[in-house]
Amino acid sequence: MFASQVLRRRSVLAIIFFCSLLYFISSVFRQNVILESSEVREPISLDSIIWEIDLENTVNRTFKKSCRNSIQGKEIIVDERGFVCKRAALSSNGCCVRGADGTRRFVCDSCQMNGCCSMYELCVSCCLQPQKRSVVRKSYVRASRTFRYLFSTVKDIFDVCLAKCRTSSQSVQHENTYRNPNAKFCYGDDLPAVQMS
Repeated sequence: MFASQVLRRRSVLAIIFFCSLLYFISSVFRQNVILESSEVREPISLDSIIWEIDLENTVNRTFKKSCRNSIQGKEIIVDERGFVCKRAALSSNGCCVRGADGTRRFVCDSCQMNGCCSMYELCVSCCLQPQKRSVVRKSYVRASRTFRYLFSTVKDIFDVCLAKCRTSSQSVQHENTYRNPNAKFCYGDDLPAVQMS
């Protein structure tokens, strides 16, 4: 009873209000300082990216080294060597096991001529194919200007392909539907063709 009477007093309510206001102002100021101090990095120059994969060493890699992979695939994964495999065929070092059932390299089965594919992992695998290198380089130059923040951290061809194959605002129309739901992951410059439903 005594506590409720104290809280009803105007002076106590005024103190609580001013403390809350002070906390709000300091939080906003702190957030603005962080935003102003964080720099937007420029995309990595074309010459700094490692465009070639050492095919001899990456294909014969065993459990001594680890592979980066796409991580997110529910059923299939692509590793940095271009191998696509079922999640069950992923070794402890992150590489797809060569020779395992369903493991293939540089898979472009679901990709169209414009570089758009039906699955993210297949898009990355096809993008890593050495014959696609010139298309990917040209596409990187164009995309790095548009999506600066996304491409500011790429180091090699695998990073470029991971970033390029993600769906973006260029994959959609009217802000809520894919231009082509069957080929929405693209590594090339061409946009997915609009598919009428």
